[in-house]
Amino acid sequence: MKGSEDRHSLNATANFDSHRRPDGGLVLSLTGHLDAAATARLWQPLVALLERETPGMLVVDANGVDFCDGAGLGLLTELARRQQVAERQYTMEGLRPELAHLLQMFDPGDYLEVSTPRAEPCCLLEDTGRAAFQAWQGLMDMVRFTGELTLALMGAARKPRRIRWSDVWLTTEKAGVNALPIIALISFLVGLIMAFQAAIPMRQFGVEIYVANLIALSMLREMGPLMTAIILAGRSGSAFAAELGTMKINEELDALTTMGLAPVPFLVVTRVLAAVIVAPLLTLFANLLGLAGGAVVLLTLGYPLVTYLKQVQAAVTFVDLAGGLTKTLVFALIVAGVGCLFGLKTGPGASAVGDAATRAVVAGIILIVVADGLFAILFYYLGL
Repeated sequence: MKGSEDRHSLNATANFDSHRRPDGGLVLSLTGHLDAAATARLWQPLVALLERETPGMLVVDANGVDFCDGAGLGLLTELARRQQVAERQYTMEGLRPELAHLLQMFDPGDYLEVSTPRAEPCCLLEDTGRAAFQAWQGLMDMVRFTGELTLALMGAARKPRRIRWSDVWLTTEKAGVNALPIIALISFLVGLIMAFQAAIPMRQFGVEIYVANLIALSMLREMGPLMTAIILAGRSGSAFAAELGTMKINEELDALTTMGLAPVPFLVVTRVLAAVIVAPLLTLFANLLGLAGGAVVLLTLGYPLVTYLKQVQAAVTFVDLAGGLTKTLVFALIVAGVGCLFGLKTGPGASAVGDAATRAVVAGIILIVVADGLFAILFYYLGL
């Protein structure tokens, strides 16, 4: 044994020897199969050896390594990383060419433990400027994404055969058919609650029958489209963001780009089309269930069903229904577009997927309410 020498035979396929050189450097000789099981057993002893010896120069002799998988490469990278963190020298010798080529793909500097200093509290002006800059960046990203999506939809309209209709129908089923129970329950309860609330003040004037007018107008023009859009934002918008975000952190989007498939035409268009197809149908269903909830209240107040139906027919027109469905189409574009946008903007890490889904829901609901307000102003000046 030369200098201080350690020998560990932790299993039959993985060993390491260590000895000091005359110049004080440490030579670490690895032999055997560096597979996952062997690496797990070698890891702690090697780390302990480096912490004990603190070599100024570490030479890893890999002449005896005849097999190395991803875990073994991780071990070699960790040895180099620890030397770099301690600002000491490191060299690799004797590693087979094919394994050396794989090892070059891992940069130990990417795994350095860098402590990020905690940001000190700054002034209100700086916080305001940072928030304004982030909002401006988000707006620019949305504008760019809107333009790219518009071009993709125009291309799909010119050549509909290029659309992957099987994915469109699958997404339609997930976003539409599977959403029917929750939309039915919420719409029925909304119609029921609105009717009960409206019946209290109208009873003072003896005009409970006009509860039917209120329910019909509010459901067809406002509550039906709005409730459907909010449910889609919370259910489907978050799902779109999570799906695309997971694909991004798994580098599936990069693989599609490498193969010449742009993510927006290939992935986003199918989801947007599915949302546009299913949203009006869900809105019609929500309108029907909301009217049914109002009918239940009027029946409990002693009014026959035929009276309720005639009052509804007299209160609303096809323009009211068409206006609500028009808003629904815009809401569907907002929900699907925002969900896909935040999915494509997902950062690294699993927590980023959750953040993307949360932001997609919040931004989608805010834009839905803003769009609804713009529609209200437009309908007012158009006299609709």
